[in-house]
Amino acid sequence: MTTYQFLTTAWRWNSTLLLFIALALAGYFLAFRRRGRIAYLGAALVVFLFALTSPVNALADGYLFSAHMVQHILLVLIVPALLLLSLPRSFSLPRPLIALTHPFSGWIAGVGAMWLWHAPALCNAATTSRTVSAVQTTSLLLMGSVFWWQVLAPRDAERLSPGVGIVYLFTACTACSVLGIILTFAPVSICPVYQHPVDRLGILGTIRGSWGLTSDRDQQIGGLLMWVPMCLIYLAAILAQLARWHSDPAPQTEKSNA
Repeated sequence: MTTYQFLTTAWRWNSTLLLFIALALAGYFLAFRRRGRIAYLGAALVVFLFALTSPVNALADGYLFSAHMVQHILLVLIVPALLLLSLPRSFSLPRPLIALTHPFSGWIAGVGAMWLWHAPALCNAATTSRTVSAVQTTSLLLMGSVFWWQVLAPRDAERLSPGVGIVYLFTACTACSVLGIILTFAPVSICPVYQHPVDRLGILGTIRGSWGLTSDRDQQIGGLLMWVPMCLIYLAAILAQLARWHSDPAPQTEKSNA
């Protein structure tokens, strides 16, 4: 299979996924009507579909660790952030979920989403089991949402103050960078299933030959993706916190639960 053939035939349109998106859209309009910010929701759903139906998903499904990493970045950092930005400014979490707004819970969720699912046993299981893969996808979205709530909550009073937010984001970036460095320079495979892919699509020869991606090089690229692009996302969020800090003339009050 050539690269062109793969890119044009590897899209997987999942009826269950499309039904879920239709229900999510209907629920969003029923709940928020004109109060929501539909452009952000549309962007979130487009990125979500891209992560789970495009050739990136096909490659992440046992072929390339680097594609798996791209998928994780989209599901943990991009989709949840866009979903939170789509909420109306008046939105607040139900009382039973307030405990999740503690900064420590958010930090553990965001960093843990990456560390947890890169334990070799879980990484392999998510690639070989549809059930585990569904659990992984759901948990990444939820943990990413808990992480981003601290700095993107619709109500400004429910966000971390800019100073604390900067520390929150910087330390998360550092923790993920450590994992990225480990993945880049580890002498053994973190996710062994990617060392000897089962070539269900007939693309392995192209990956190894035309693309020049050996399993070792693939893992190095995956580590670099976590190390550099992820921290650029955190850096963009830190710059947004600095802009918020600079634009607010009133003294900043730290969140009481920080």
